[in-house]
Parts: sequence; C-alpha cells; structure tokens
Amino acid sequence: MTSSPTHSATQSRTSTDEALDPVEFPPGFLWGAATSAFQIEGATAADGRGPSIWDAFTAEPGRILGGDTGEPAADHYRRWREDVALIRELGLGAYRFSIAWPRVQPAGSGPADPAGLDFYDRLVDALLEAGVEPWPTLYHWDLPQPLEEAGGWPERDTALRFAEYAGLVRDALGDRVAAWTTINEPWCAAFLGYAAGVHAPGRTEPAAALAAAHHLLLGHGLAAGVLRDGPGAPRVGIVHNQTELLPYRPEVADLAAARRADAVRNRVFTDPLLHGRYPADLIEDLAPVTDFGFVRDGDLALAAAPLDLLGVNFYQPHRVAASPEGIDPGLLESGGDTAALVGCETEVMVRRGLETTGMGWEIDPSGLYGVLTRLAAEAPGLPLYVVENGAAYPDEVSGDGRVRDPDRIRYLEAHLRAVHQAVRAGAPVRGYFVWSLLDNFEWAWGYSQRFGLVHVDYATQRRTVKDSGRWYAAVARTGTLPGAGGG
Repeated sequence: MTSSPTHSATQSRTSTDEALDPVEFPPGFLWGAATSAFQIEGATAADGRGPSIWDAFTAEPGRILGGDTGEPAADHYRRWREDVALIRELGLGAYRFSIAWPRVQPAGSGPADPAGLDFYDRLVDALLEAGVEPWPTLYHWDLPQPLEEAGGWPERDTALRFAEYAGLVRDALGDRVAAWTTINEPWCAAFLGYAAGVHAPGRTEPAAALAAAHHLLLGHGLAAGVLRDGPGAPRVGIVHNQTELLPYRPEVADLAAARRADAVRNRVFTDPLLHGRYPADLIEDLAPVTDFGFVRDGDLALAAAPLDLLGVNFYQPHRVAASPEGIDPGLLESGGDTAALVGCETEVMVRRGLETTGMGWEIDPSGLYGVLTRLAAEAPGLPLYVVENGAAYPDEVSGDGRVRDPDRIRYLEAHLRAVHQAVRAGAPVRGYFVWSLLDNFEWAWGYSQRFGLVHVDYATQRRTVKDSGRWYAAVARTGTLPGAGGG
C-alpha cells in the first residue's frame, strides 16, 4: 500500500507506565554502532586515495562551519586497530562502517587501488577476530570528484560506475561479509546535495536532484545484483532516513502539505523500493519540475528487487504546515525538509517547543515508533534495522577523565523504548546501531557537534569512552533496558 503521512498518527505511543518498566529485547537482537568513512577516516590523500565531492566541497570558503575539512577527522585510517579494540571493549555485536569509493577507485572507474582495498580487508578481518559482525555500506556520500565533474548522480552513467565499484569491493570482501547496505540516505545525497546545496556537491538544481534520486535507486538495484552474484548468500539492503511527517493542524491545507512533503521525503524512495513505482501524487505534484524522463524500462524492476533488510535512520519527526501564516516565527524550522526543495510547493516545518539536541533537533521518540510500524505495515515481514539513531551534545572530558553525558543516555533509552514497543506491536526490528561510535566530522557542522559514544580529542586523537558508551555496553551485553532510576 501507499501509506499516507497520517498513518502513524493513529498508532499508540509509548505509555507513561511502560516508560518506567525494565524491558527486554528478543534473543538474537543485534546491537551495534555506526560510522562513515569521510566522517572518521581522515588521511584524505594517503595511499593513493582520490578526491571526493566532500573534499572539494569543504575546500570552498563558507561551506563548512569553522572552515573544517575531512582532516584529521578521527584519524581512523591510522588508528583503526585502537577503534576495533574499543568496539570489542564495548561488547558490540556489529559495526556499521562505510567504504570510501575514492580509496577503492580514485577516479571513480577503472581497476581498484590495492592499498585502498587492503585497508578494508584488514578492518574486516580484525572485526571478525574480535567477534564483531562487519556491516559495510558501499556509499555514504563520498562520490569520487571526477564522476561529479562528469555530471554526478543526475547522470545515468554514475549508477553504472557504482555497480562496477560494488563488484570490486565484493571480490575483495564478499567471502567474509554477510550483511551489506548499498547506499546511505539517498534523500540527503540527492536533495541536500543537488537541490538545497547544503551538502556536497553544493548544487541547487531541483530537476537534477530528482534525476539523482532515481539514479541512486538504480545504482542500488544494480549493486545489489552484483553483491548477490558473489560468494555465499549475503543479505543486501539499503539505508533510508524515513521520517514522520504529520500535519501541524487538522486543516485541509496542512494535510495536503504533509502529503506533499511525505511524497518527496519518504515515498519517492519507498514506493520504488517496495512497490516498483513512483507515487502517482508525486508525479503529478512535480509535473512543473520534471517529466520523469530519466526513468527507463526496467529501472524500477531493478530498484524493487526484493530486499533482505531495510536500514532505517531516524533522528526527529516533523510537523508540516501549508504556510507560515499565523505561526510564531520562533517555531519555524529553516530549510531542508520540505517539498519546496524541488519546487513542489511552499511548505514549512514547525517546531513544537520540545527539548532539543545540540543540533537543534526536537526529541520525540514516538516518531521512531511511527516510522517502524508504518514500514512494517507497508512491507510485512521485511527485516528492519535501525542503523542510525543518536544525539549530539557538547561533551567535555572532566578533570577526573570521565565524560558525563546523561542527556545522551536519556535520548538513547527513550528511543530504544520506542523500538521495543514497535517490536511488541509486531514490527520485525532485528537490531539497533547507535550513531555514532566516535565523535566525528558532522558534515556542514564540521567538528562542532559530538555524536559519539567515544569522545575524540581532535588535537591528540585520544579516545575516551563516555558514560553513554558504558551504559550502552551494558544494554548490549544484557539485552535489557533498566527501569526508572536504573540508567
């Protein structure tokens, strides 16, 4: 079915009583943490790595807060052994990381660079030796710059190059990897990169953004087939940052605005992936922008090849209004999450005055419950994994060497309770990965935001496990959230 944005409004929310009780997750529930290559690796010119669109984007003055770049990040490229030891110390069952396409193919095509593949080969071996399941993602936004200079994701050829790259990685790692995800958050890659211009490559071309979205889906379908042609019987999926988009007011205009925003944010990806089609209302809404002429016969069948898993990233839900009229200006969100990104309509996102994280994102774990139950209803039986969820706070190492981050613990506990309730409601959620293992480069925010379970001193690269890391390790070890006062 094609779910409306009001679907989860009728779902029950976590009750006050349940929020006080200890909860136990099902046996076999997978506990992990996640990172991405550009955000932690550093070493952006080491061992033959080519430039990515994020290297080019961060070099442009004014693009990144504080003028930060991908150097040094968390220097994971050189300190990976230390980081694997931390994952083992925390007792995590899985580690989600991304592979830097420019390390494998510096020019975005041609043979693999052995040094780049060797890095990930060593990393996978070390994870397995530590008893940790490797969960590689092929693409977390670091497109090789030469491919962007040839047109980037709006060009069909980029999807073909992505499939070739997938084959190189499969040949190197496929004998030891049981779970793959192809692309992380295609919505961000397409619309923040090619429409809003706030992510690399920094373009503001709505029609190109929609073509990019389609070619990311095509690239996923092609790469999934390549991965399945390799050794073993790998589970293959994609990672979608599904969010909850509900009308701000129960008025016809706001209902229509929420529907339009949901089509551009959620259903533009989930309908092709799960149903092999684009939503009819999306096509109608976007007729002034594109005729969808980039869709060729067979594309949607490739995109809709059955998934073995769906990765879900979630940080905050949204409320949508048709216009800012009559709304306190202080409650209006700025840019990004609206259908207006591609010239569909002029909607606005409205805050509700809730507590926020360091990113200014409102905290409402009921939105995660809504996302998971909606996806479970739309794709019955498809295993769901929350592969990113977390919060940024201004963490500091105190004089006694501890990093006290009780706000993050409260955030994680509340969202894990929402996951647990979704499981109880029948959603096939099989695992949860915290974003992030390490403090890292947070895209346009540079190094100003800290999401990690592990604090990174960027001057010394010293790692310090935060209180939240110790707390999460205990949850992962026992599979249980303590009751009130037990965190």
